Amino acid sequence: MADTLTQERPNAARSPHWLSRLVGSSLAPIVVALVLVSIALAFLTPSFLTASNLTNIVTQSAVVGIAAIGATFVIITSGIDLSVGSNIALAGMIGAIVAQASGSGFLGVAAVVLVSVLVGAANGASVAWLGLAPFIVTLAVMGMARGLTLQISQGQSVYGLPPSLSWLGASAILDIKTSALVTVLLFILAHLVLSQTTFGHRVFAVGGNAEAARLAGIDVRRVVFACYVIAGLTAGIAAIILLGRLDSATPNAATGTELQVIAAVVIGGTSLFGGKGSMMGTFVGVLLIGVINNGLTLLNVSSFWVQFVQGALIFLAVLLDSVNSRRKRRTAGR
Repeated sequence: MADTLTQERPNAARSPHWLSRLVGSSLAPIVVALVLVSIALAFLTPSFLTASNLTNIVTQSAVVGIAAIGATFVIITSGIDLSVGSNIALAGMIGAIVAQASGSGFLGVAAVVLVSVLVGAANGASVAWLGLAPFIVTLAVMGMARGLTLQISQGQSVYGLPPSLSWLGASAILDIKTSALVTVLLFILAHLVLSQTTFGHRVFAVGGNAEAARLAGIDVRRVVFACYVIAGLTAGIAAIILLGRLDSATPNAATGTELQVIAAVVIGGTSLFGGKGSMMGTFVGVLLIGVINNGLTLLNVSSFWVQFVQGALIFLAVLLDSVNSRRKRRTAGR
């Protein structure tokens, strides 16, 4: 059920060559797209393939990438989280205010994590136990969280953050940005949880057929709740990264991030119908979104067209997902 390289192609998994396994997996199209877009941008703008620019792509993708980890769990259960951008802004703003008032960056980090997890828990409880539609719940929370952020901050940014609060997003280890290292480590951890643990298998089972999962003894509501909490936690970590990068908290931070997060997850092969997806696919999807954004910026393309391209990519990914789902249902019905 899990759409990973090893689980999806058991015959290919016996191949001794990693490349043959990649070619035979569902990741092949998105990897090919990433390579082709990179080659095209390398010809169009000489600065694209420089080491500093490639590092910049990974660093700039950290916030979207970390948030996309939690979104992958949610979407595999056939849910959606539209509140991730507002959650990042609210948690970051409260964390910055707490840190500034107390003079402690560690209290600021604790406040960021607490607020983001509470937002995720509110989403999860509303979906799992109240039975509300994920789209409506998270849309409402998106508006409430953004409004609360503006009210708390009075529309003003908070500057002068303690170094211990901004360290994660601003520091580097051996000339590699810490935020990029954290992103890669979190993706590896999430991949292991999703593909190697009982909880991960239950996430796929709930997304594939919630009623069958319930009859098999799985506590569906608890699994769904846990996935939204994970999404809240990853939004909090993304908020800490963003605080360090900007060295401030702004009420309009992460506006539109939910669009990039959903785009990366869906482009990476996770089905909006649930039951299918992988962290490796999301990781490649994040890189593709980052490369496209970076390339269009280097080409001086209007930011409006960048949003148009992101929307077009989501439309194309959803269209392909829908076509594949219909084809599988027809095949299963024969």
